[in-house]
Amino acid sequence: MTDLSAPRWSFVLATDLDGTFLGGSAAQRRALYDWIAEHRADVGLIFVTGRDPEYIESLCREGADAWRGDRVKAPWPDYVVGDVGTTIAGISAGRVRPIDVLEQDIRDAWQDRGTWIREVLRDAPGLIEQDTTFRHRVSYHWDPDAYDPASVAPLEAAGLDVLISHGCYLDVLPGGVSKGPSLVRLLERLDVDRARVLVAGDTLNDLSMFATGLAGAVVGGAEQALLDATADMPRALHCTLPGAAGIAEAIRAFALHTDPPQEVTA
Repeated sequence: MTDLSAPRWSFVLATDLDGTFLGGSAAQRRALYDWIAEHRADVGLIFVTGRDPEYIESLCREGADAWRGDRVKAPWPDYVVGDVGTTIAGISAGRVRPIDVLEQDIRDAWQDRGTWIREVLRDAPGLIEQDTTFRHRVSYHWDPDAYDPASVAPLEAAGLDVLISHGCYLDVLPGGVSKGPSLVRLLERLDVDRARVLVAGDTLNDLSMFATGLAGAVVGGAEQALLDATADMPRALHCTLPGAAGIAEAIRAFALHTDPPQEVTA
């Protein structure tokens, strides 16, 4: 069972993966990951991602960055808000373990409607279902040129949320469930000081994290739609550096740690 007692963290990084924590050069990622390892006694790490638990386990065990031609292995997080917020999990014995008590509201909102959603969208133009099976969401590859928004109207009428991101993905989610609300639920259960948390992301499915009002890093190279949506959010820093280097830039800018990571520009 995952321990939900309050950890002794002076700073918590709650970060998206693709393009964010896994973004930037090998040197930039290595610098941030080494800094986290050096300060692990007082730095908490939460992955807030669209990725599923199996991917995260592979990432941390084997180093999923090998396709880049380098071996910068990602550290294990303390907790995971996965599947675009529809999974809330801890880490136990090298496995990502869903936390039942924190997922009850997600299950109640989902009502096990995956089969019905697939039937509604079975012949929907511009949508091809992704080949990964999720517990509380149904996800599609999205073609904006062929897509008909009327296809999802029955889902929205039934209280489900439809999220389009990265210019190529469409997720059907339980109503009111996304990265930001699920992260807040976890932070509240852990009794974490919100003033010591940094969220980080690069695409529109990260918007709900910035909408929490937590300090935020919109990393360099972020999707234009996210840049536009966060332009008037005073605590959403538009970083100049990409990926992991942008996260480090925001830690320094918000003075979130007494010994912040150094700047690595390339």
